[in-house]
Amino acid sequence: MFSFCTDPSVLSDWSWMACYLTTGKHMSIYWSVLTVLLLLGITAPVALAFGFGGATAARSPLAPLRWFGKSYIAIVRGVPDIAFFLFFVIALDQGIEYLRHKALCRDWSEPIRQGNDFVVCQAAKMPLGDAPQWVHETYGFALAVLTFAIVFGAFAANVLFGAMRAVPRAQLETAEAYGMTPRQTFWRVLVPQMWVYALPGLSNLWMVLIKATPLLFLLGVEDIVYWARELGGTKTSRFTDYPHGDWRMWYFLALLVFYLIFTRISEIALDRLMKRLTHGQATAGGEAQRKAAA
Repeated sequence: MFSFCTDPSVLSDWSWMACYLTTGKHMSIYWSVLTVLLLLGITAPVALAFGFGGATAARSPLAPLRWFGKSYIAIVRGVPDIAFFLFFVIALDQGIEYLRHKALCRDWSEPIRQGNDFVVCQAAKMPLGDAPQWVHETYGFALAVLTFAIVFGAFAANVLFGAMRAVPRAQLETAEAYGMTPRQTFWRVLVPQMWVYALPGLSNLWMVLIKATPLLFLLGVEDIVYWARELGGTKTSRFTDYPHGDWRMWYFLALLVFYLIFTRISEIALDRLMKRLTHGQATAGGEAQRKAAA
C-alpha cells in the first residue's frame, strides 16, 4: 500500500482511489483472479482425461466397461451442475471422513449418523481442525477441481465419443488391412484424427467452463464473484477507512469485462489450434486451407 495512504481523508480523488484499490482486502480479489485461472489451468486437462477415459470406456468391447462409460456420461450430464456441486462435495467430504473414522477411531462407540448430523472423531476430520489455513484452502480447492473435472469430463466424454465415431471407418479398416493391431489402430489412426472433429465441441465446453467458475462459491472457495459482492457492498466509516456506497454494479461490470476479454483470447487461441489440426486433413477446414493456398 502507498505510504501516503495513512490519512485517506486528505487525499485527492485519484489518490484516494489508488489507495482504496491497493488495500489488503482488495489484494484478495486480485488473488482470486489467479485462483480462477489456476482452476481452469488444472481442471481443463483433468476433465479432458476424465472425458477421454469415459469415451474410451463407452466404446469398449467389454460390456461392463461400456456400461460404466455410458452410465457416467448419461448420469452426470443429466444432473444440473449446481445440484451436482452441492451433492457431490458433501458426499465426497463425508465419504473421506467416514473412511478415516473407520481406520483411525476403532474404539468409537457412538453412531456416526445422529439424526441430521454427521459426527466423526476429531482425528478423522478432513482437514484437521488445528490445520493451518492454507491446508483448509488447498483441500477446498482440490475438491473444487475434482468436482469440476467430473462434471465437465462427462461432457468432454460425450464430445470425444462422437468424434471417435466421426473418423471414417475406411481409414480404420485400411489400418487393419496393413496388419495393425486394434491397439495400434486406436492410438495411431483414430486418436490423432478425432481431435479435428472434437475441437469445436471442446471449444464450446471450454467457454462453458469459464462461465461456470462463479460456482466456486458453492464449494467454499472465495472467488472473484464473492469478492466483487463483498467489496462492492456499501461500506461505512465505522468499519473501514474507505467508506463508499453500493458499488457492486461497477465491480460486476469489471468482471463482465474480464470474462469477455478472457473468452476473446480463448477464441483466438482455439481458432489457431483448429487451423493447425486441420492442416492436411480431409475435412472442411483442411479443404478450405488447400484452396486458399492454391
